[in-house]
Parts: sequence; structure tokens; C-alpha cells
Amino acid sequence: MSETTRFPPRDRDARVTDTDFPERAAITRAAVGIGVYAGAFGVTFGAIAIASGLTVLQALLMSVVAYTGASQFAFVGVVAAGGSPLAGLSAALLLGTRNMFYGVPVTQVVQPRGLQRLWTAHFVIDETTAMAVAQRDSRAGRYAFWATGVSLYSLWTIGTLAGALIGSGINTAAFGLSAAAPAIFLALLWPQLSRDGAATVAIVAALVTLVLIPLTPPGVPILAAAVVAVVVGATPAKSHATRKES
Repeated sequence: MSETTRFPPRDRDARVTDTDFPERAAITRAAVGIGVYAGAFGVTFGAIAIASGLTVLQALLMSVVAYTGASQFAFVGVVAAGGSPLAGLSAALLLGTRNMFYGVPVTQVVQPRGLQRLWTAHFVIDETTAMAVAQRDSRAGRYAFWATGVSLYSLWTIGTLAGALIGSGINTAAFGLSAAAPAIFLALLWPQLSRDGAATVAIVAALVTLVLIPLTPPGVPILAAAVVAVVVGATPAKSHATRKES
């Protein structure tokens, strides 16, 4: 764990002094900027969700409840490609598991107590974690976490609603939005291919998918591809040890 996440215990006056630090203005500007970016991306998600067959209410509730952009795009990408909602949910959950690991550094910074842990967990995503652990102390870290979380959550949700309303009022097929969901899913996947062994896993998963497409119902090939990734990910230690010995 880096030194930026080793904060002293939260004292009794922490809430009073959380706004009394020089970085507050800079953090606020950064949080608002991230929120604006999320809002614009939310418009895209809302429109693509409608093109994938979701209703305006379904798209909005997904952003309110799930609140994890990559997983939401994964879900609509799978559904738009002909997969079942169950297959889309599986892909979304696989992408969302990374947020579990963010909980450790975020807990050290935010130090939530009791039921506040549940509310805090809802805001643990890439951007809020990065903003929180990058600060010099716990006061700035807590403020960065909540400022970024509230800004991003609000504007992402508003953007989703706006995009869904726009998408419901236009011919999404004419604008090619039905193809945008799988394209965005691939864009999210592409950076991960630089990791050790990821390209091989992707190729094997793609081959499994192609073989099963004409043989199984929609959604099953995607689930099978996910199983390939899970099996490989469950045995990393053995594979690495074999490479080192060779």
C-alpha cells in the first residue's frame, strides 16, 4: 500500500475541519470536470441503452442503482449484440468485480462507520478512488471522494436520462447507435489486452464464441467466453511459476 493511503485514524473534529485545507478549490474544480465528462458519457449511454431495447425508465434505473459505466456499457453491448439479459448481467458483474478491490484504500481514506459503509460502497468507482488516494491527507481525501462521487453520480444520472429521452425520440438505427454498444464494449476491453496473457485469453474466448454462435441460443456463447476468462484467472499462480522455472 502506498503512503498516500496510510492515513491516521479519524478524529472527533474531522467533519468540522474537512473543508479547511488549501486543496479544496482545486479538488472541487477537478470533481466538477469529471462530473461534466461523465454527464456527456451518460448521454451516450442513455441513447445506446434505448437502441439496445431498454426503456427510458430501465436505462435510468440502471444508472441510479448500478452506477458503474463500464459494466453498464457491457450489459447493453451484450444485449445489443443479441445476447440475453442474463449474459449481459454476467459480463457486467465480471467488469464490476474490480470495484471490490478499491474498497480497501477507500476505507482507509474515508473511514466510514456503521451504515455509512453501505452508502460509501455505492460511490466506490475508478474516479472516486483515484481522487481520494491521490490526496496528501485524510481530510483532502475524504472531500475528494465525496465531491467526485456526488458530482459524477448526479451528472451521470442526468446525462443518462437526457440520452434516453433523445434516443426514444429518434430513429437510433439510422444513426447506427445499435452498433455503438458493441464498439464501446470493445474499446473498454482493448486496454486490458496489454496485460500478461490477456491477448491469448481474448483469442481463445473469441474462438469459443464463434464456434458456439451457430450451435447455441443467443447469450450462451458470451457466457462460455466469460468462463474461459474465469478459468484462466483462477489459476494465475501456477502458470506464472511454470514460466519462471522454464
